[in-house]
Amino acid sequence: MRSVLYISPVAVRAVIAACLVFAAGAFSSATAEPIRGAGSTFAAPIIEAWAAAYEEARADGGDYSSPDWTVDYEPVGSLAGLMRLQQPDLDFAATDVPVAPEALAQNGQRQFPVVMGAVAIIVNLEGMRQGGLRLSGATLADIYLGKIQRWSDPAIVETNPGVGLPDLRISVLHRKDGSGSTYAFTEYLSAVSPQWQTAYGRSTSLTWPIGTGVKGTRDLITAVKATPGAIAYAEFGQAERSGLQMPALQNSSGHFVLPGAPGVQAAAQSVDWSGIKDFHVSLANRPGADAFPISAATFVIIPAADRSEHRSRRVQDLFRLAFSAAGSKAALELGYVPLPPALARQVEDYWASRAVAGH
Repeated sequence: MRSVLYISPVAVRAVIAACLVFAAGAFSSATAEPIRGAGSTFAAPIIEAWAAAYEEARADGGDYSSPDWTVDYEPVGSLAGLMRLQQPDLDFAATDVPVAPEALAQNGQRQFPVVMGAVAIIVNLEGMRQGGLRLSGATLADIYLGKIQRWSDPAIVETNPGVGLPDLRISVLHRKDGSGSTYAFTEYLSAVSPQWQTAYGRSTSLTWPIGTGVKGTRDLITAVKATPGAIAYAEFGQAERSGLQMPALQNSSGHFVLPGAPGVQAAAQSVDWSGIKDFHVSLANRPGADAFPISAATFVIIPAADRSEHRSRRVQDLFRLAFSAAGSKAALELGYVPLPPALARQVEDYWASRAVAGH
């Protein structure tokens, strides 16, 4: 007669509970941590939108959520994000200033673009219709150099025939904190004005020749609204939602182009991305009749050697969602421009080469 081992239901439940406690503890200690990123304020709104979509996709309609499915992103600025990447708890940095391949190799890092956008000029001129003002690069540089001080200046009148420009003092405003928008803006000024390039160059933060500094895009927009005759610059999506006038800017082909997705797409299409190592390229003042001259991309930097493959792949999963149809739709709704499909595939090939994970 075969003997049968009897285990009471109470004992079974105890074993299962013990296993679940052990599994939960192992999962919590090994993997249940947010994806941690820091950097670009320019791209913060869309990264936060992608983070929410990532958590929702991982939950798959359920009520349960794990820290492992969340993204903790701090918009501390491009430079601060890159500096924080040296800390072992950070999974990625987002920067609007692409890092040179030599520096990436030296630091054991890899880089890829995740989204594109425009930096718009915003002005407060009563009665001016949207897009009714046109500014050349040289004129814009001279405004920020303090050489042009009134809206009735002949240089502005020349590119705006028939437009009733007021004899009003130009109040120059700029960011006083480090900003990717500042980098994109000063990169354009450096491309169109030798004097600006020599004296100030391009930077996320600089000592401005004139004007009033304001911290953060939101407060900068508020200051422009409160100041008749003011001029400033801001990420296009936030500028568009502000309702302020956005002038058309002269590009390298001599055409005046409004900020927005078509102009950024035209700038991106002028680049042969396949021939560029680590995607290191500038979108400022690109050739092409329709290219918007203050176009920019946000890049993600990942440590290639001193992070686990699991952590690297989670970052890839987050941005794979960003490249999806839903992620692209979210970018467009916020005023950004998603990567062209061919470029998104190239980024995924870059991951598949295992260069990012470094294993």
